[in-house]
Amino acid sequence: MLFFLFLYAPIAAVVVFSFNTRKSLAVFDGWSLRWYRAFLDDSDLVHSLGTSLEVAAVAMVGSVLVGTALAFGLVRVRSRLGSAAGIVMLVPLVTPEIVTGASSLMLFKGVGLEPGLTTLILAETTFSISYVTVILRSRVAELNPEVEEAAMDLGATRVQALRLVTLPLLWPAVLSSAILIFTIVFDDFVLAYFTTGVSPQPLSVRIYSAIRFGVQPSINAVGTLLLLGSIVLIVLALFLPRLLGRRGSGLDLLGS
Repeated sequence: MLFFLFLYAPIAAVVVFSFNTRKSLAVFDGWSLRWYRAFLDDSDLVHSLGTSLEVAAVAMVGSVLVGTALAFGLVRVRSRLGSAAGIVMLVPLVTPEIVTGASSLMLFKGVGLEPGLTTLILAETTFSISYVTVILRSRVAELNPEVEEAAMDLGATRVQALRLVTLPLLWPAVLSSAILIFTIVFDDFVLAYFTTGVSPQPLSVRIYSAIRFGVQPSINAVGTLLLLGSIVLIVLALFLPRLLGRRGSGLDLLGS
């Protein structure tokens, strides 16, 4: 009980005081949407929110495409090189993010790229590939290659077998990894702080810059909206793959 109290009491306080009528973080004086309107009227925060959504969406698509291909390669290639590559893919997951951020900044400086939206997207996409690969690698390993062989025996090309047989079986895992990457990138601060420029700034960096001069109640409103968005993504990650898996099983039974 003490653990949950210390974990969730500050989050609950942020949610409650985001509806506070008074400009106070200590005294609650009634319910109001004042600070949500203040957030929507703050062009800098709204622009940063749009930047975070854009970066998260691009990083999600890029990392899922590359990570899925890598997962297939690591499972299907039977060689020592494939085993070594599988170990290398785990390195970004255990490397401190501050090391990743500093090294990314030095790399971009070395090739002449100034910190900005491009460097931020490149860094977040590259950082997220390992997560997708690790998630999908176990799922690809569970697939039965004989299913693809049967499809090709029935006249399908290798590409058609991949598109019509293999990818539908992988779709729940792909969807879960995509939602996970979107959440990680959208909330990321350390890597974004090192690789972003003065403008545009993602929402996490903008909030950090704002709270250095004192926490404003509008920041509580932003935090509450982020919390709500994270809960929605978690629910989607839990239930959509199961729903798609049940539909896929029903279609297989109908086809058989």
